[in-house]
Amino acid sequence: MLITRAEIHGADVADLRIEQGKVTAIGRLARRSGEEVLDLQGGAALPGLNDHHIHFMAYAASLDSVACGPPKVRTPEQLIEALGCARPNKDGWIRGIGYHQSVAGDVDRHWLDRHLPDTPVRVQHRSGRLWIVNNAGLERLAGISGNGALPFHDEGRFHDQDEALGRLWGRTSPTAGVASARLAAYGVTGLTDLTPHNDNTTAARFEELRSSGTLMQAVRVGGMLRMSHRLTGPTKIHLHDSDLPDFDDLCDLVRASHARRREVAVHCVTEAELVFALAAFREAGACPGDRIEHASITPPALLSQLRELGLLVVTQPHFIAERGDAYRRELPCAEHNWLYRCRGFLDGGIPLAAGSDAPFGHADPWRAMHAAVTRQTASGHTLGPWERLTPEEAVSLFMGALDEPRQPRRIAVGGVADLCLLDRPWREARVRLDSACVRATVQNGNIIYNSVDGPERESSSAIASISPQASACSASIASPRIAM
Repeated sequence: MLITRAEIHGADVADLRIEQGKVTAIGRLARRSGEEVLDLQGGAALPGLNDHHIHFMAYAASLDSVACGPPKVRTPEQLIEALGCARPNKDGWIRGIGYHQSVAGDVDRHWLDRHLPDTPVRVQHRSGRLWIVNNAGLERLAGISGNGALPFHDEGRFHDQDEALGRLWGRTSPTAGVASARLAAYGVTGLTDLTPHNDNTTAARFEELRSSGTLMQAVRVGGMLRMSHRLTGPTKIHLHDSDLPDFDDLCDLVRASHARRREVAVHCVTEAELVFALAAFREAGACPGDRIEHASITPPALLSQLRELGLLVVTQPHFIAERGDAYRRELPCAEHNWLYRCRGFLDGGIPLAAGSDAPFGHADPWRAMHAAVTRQTASGHTLGPWERLTPEEAVSLFMGALDEPRQPRRIAVGGVADLCLLDRPWREARVRLDSACVRATVQNGNIIYNSVDGPERESSSAIASISPQASACSASIASPRIAM
């Protein structure tokens, strides 16, 4: 394949030849007989975007689910309408996602039964740690379990029971192909799945999806310590502020992971969780590739510890846009400026990458880039304006290799042909940071998305263009730290 008139690294316009999944030539190239040609007409060519933190199977399932929380649902009446209008999926369930108590409080089976008494309903809290099931759903689960006892619940509210519930209602992903196509339309060519209960069976399922062509992205699968599959990524440790593990046990788990030559990825969404994780790394030792996931609240005093331990932070700046207004209401004012920091990490010498956390955040990485540059909530408030990144720094958060997120890749002869191709030069794309600018996506030399005949996208075009003040910097992508 020959890609012509591509603006590479926001600078020179050249042609790229791709053969057997590699970039084999860059320059002014003549078309060969029978060679497929894609003319970018001066559009930017970027390395394919990698989502460094996603829950792909849950994201796939979410596409067959009902939104039950902000921004689409904000009141009890809207929730009742959304669930009432929903059609059961092929398994007979109405499946809701993204619920937050700001909508209708701490709903339980009785609340659901008043409005949907006859159809099995299950609603997931946006944290991913709580499922709420009505009586019809409880009866369905009891019938499936047979003589086995149901997981513990309080009035239909199941806390941290995903693994047990998954065995009962199944973990089929009929929309995996749709999910992969949607990611491809965003320019995503690789992903790291970091669902805590992932095991060898999960990794084998990912391999099957890849082999069949259903999953078009390259994938790395993090999860449980006992994983040994060739797709295995980091050991995922999911800390819960209200139920922290024994400290010595946590240190032993870190050491055991390192002994298996696996890095560790620790979920930290509170200051207490981050302090606990840092203490464990100091005690057990940190290795290259160890990472803090989310780092949702990072006070200044902890920045030096992150740097000294050499830890990578994988964050989600789009939560400022998606949840920032709720954070402003619910969190102390002193913490607002420490939320999903970006500039503070980079200036502190702390490597930074990003992931969507889909389905708990929007899967479009361009929304995360936009939020990293503007730091604006949905209502237009700005949280921590000094944490803003330039567009070049923002896009680089998704440029790292799956096995080395901290090092942005470059398009070069001999490199793997994973590309995100835009329909306009970078100087224009950088003031929009919108997935609508994606012209085509190439993974391992194959076109996996083409805007001419690709799936319909949910664009972020309604978001205002980035102001000159927020995006100020040279439009050329050349700095070693943010090079592509």
